[in-house]
Amino acid sequence: LFGNFEPPEDPEHIDVIDSERDLLRAFAYYFRHGAAAERFVSNASLFASLVEAARSAESAEYHVGGNAPLMANRFAREGCEVLLGAHMSQKLRKELPEGVTVAGPLTDHDEVHLLLEYPAGLRWGRYQSPRANRCPADIGRTFRVVHGLAHVDASKSFSIHRLLAFIIHNDHINPKLASVRNFVPELKPFRPDLLVVSGLQMMDNFPFEKGQRAEHVREVREMMKEADPAVPLHFEMASYTDPTLLHELAEHVLPYSDSVGMNEQELPNLLSILKYGNVSYVADSYPRVATVLDMMRDVYGLMKEQASRHGATDEKNAGRRRLSRLHIHTLAFQAILVARDSPWKNSLAAAAKAALTAHRYTCGSDDIDTEHARVIMDDSFTTSRGQGARRIPFDSKRPVACWQEADFEICVAPVLVCTKVLHTGGGGDNVSAAGLVLQV
Repeated sequence: LFGNFEPPEDPEHIDVIDSERDLLRAFAYYFRHGAAAERFVSNASLFASLVEAARSAESAEYHVGGNAPLMANRFAREGCEVLLGAHMSQKLRKELPEGVTVAGPLTDHDEVHLLLEYPAGLRWGRYQSPRANRCPADIGRTFRVVHGLAHVDASKSFSIHRLLAFIIHNDHINPKLASVRNFVPELKPFRPDLLVVSGLQMMDNFPFEKGQRAEHVREVREMMKEADPAVPLHFEMASYTDPTLLHELAEHVLPYSDSVGMNEQELPNLLSILKYGNVSYVADSYPRVATVLDMMRDVYGLMKEQASRHGATDEKNAGRRRLSRLHIHTLAFQAILVARDSPWKNSLAAAAKAALTAHRYTCGSDDIDTEHARVIMDDSFTTSRGQGARRIPFDSKRPVACWQEADFEICVAPVLVCTKVLHTGGGGDNVSAAGLVLQV
């Protein structure tokens, strides 16, 4: 896709891609930082030409995409009955596993999203994507053309030769969240044990009419407010760069969530918007455990403080919840924080399952092949960057470490990183769903 282009001299974060130059500058910006990104392409002709170029590539692959469909697929594989809110054609619905019921409009065609995957350490002209090891990366391109609701979030990739993704789309359907209107009437009779909200990043930098996006966010909020308070509610984060949208989510979605899942790039972005009111475009792709745990504590504390300021005693604050669970998935480890007085259970088992699912999904196997697995987490880690922090050594006989702090428990599980990767797109959605299964 970029083989015929020279890398630009001026990489830059670009909110909306409208030209070939925008595309190259945006890709180069995230490429050199080793960060995944998802961008809307406003130029329909440009996007169509990119799709055609990708279709002609020998490495092109086609997969069902979308955070919600991918999580639904994982839940179904784990034996759950799932109600999925999504726009889908009859053809795409047939690709979903048994146990998934779709509540949403039947469409004539499915939206296409393009994922350009490339290995960490790859060189493109003067730029090189950061890598976590010294293994050389050869020039290579993989295109994955994805059909479905939202996107496949390949920012949550798991490989020793880590694959990163630059995701682009010209989707005018999913940002409008029309499936919510079909989903809500079927939710109560379905009697769920868990409600998951995901795919809201489709609204990020989409050219809505004035006030239209805020209206869609409020529709999601009303669905969350009216949900049974006894049913835990999980919000899956994604890549956001529009500070206005992030503020809207912080005001109208997070306060109604019991649980939030995200990767190592999305965590500092969420913390930045909560603490400083601004967006973090890129972050460390390979953070230390202590760094992640400190950010988790900060997010938990900020949300707890916010919840204490807003009771549920009046109509305005009805339906608000206190954040009681955080799940961070990274290349090297899984970290789960759970409030001790919450109904979330089996944190140790959930962290272990999430870590094993990361390996199985990326290796494309139900079995754990130790010949194609490597632990890249440090032999020991500190629980915080602060002075006097406890150091926990890695124990191969009991690899998941759990401990109590204040009013919560933290569990950290090393990932058996797959060294023979089959696919990475959707890894985070699968891992997040796998962790939730054992905790409800």
